[in-house]
Amino acid sequence: MMKSIWASYIGSVSALGVATCCVLPMAMMLLGLGGSWLAVFGTIAAASFYVLAIATALLLAAGIICYRRASLAHMKGWLLGSTIMTALAWGIVFNEARINDFLITLM
Repeated sequence: MMKSIWASYIGSVSALGVATCCVLPMAMMLLGLGGSWLAVFGTIAAASFYVLAIATALLLAAGIICYRRASLAHMKGWLLGSTIMTALAWGIVFNEARINDFLITLM
């Protein structure tokens, strides 16, 4: 059961990392940390929806496993944290253009 919770957290953290792949370089340039190494984020952006879908599937699987083993009450805090991170990742991906436009206005 704990393995499924950890799998959902790993999926959520990776989804959050992939979701920020296009916003993070803009924020880093705003802080003066630019460079050619930021091109790496472009290759990550191509896989963002796949990683987000896998993270969501892991989260659902962890919730189902906890429900079937009657341990949902004990693990609801962990599942809530993972759900918040995954939802935040989806929100960043769908609002990426607005976030980048806002960061550009700060430059």
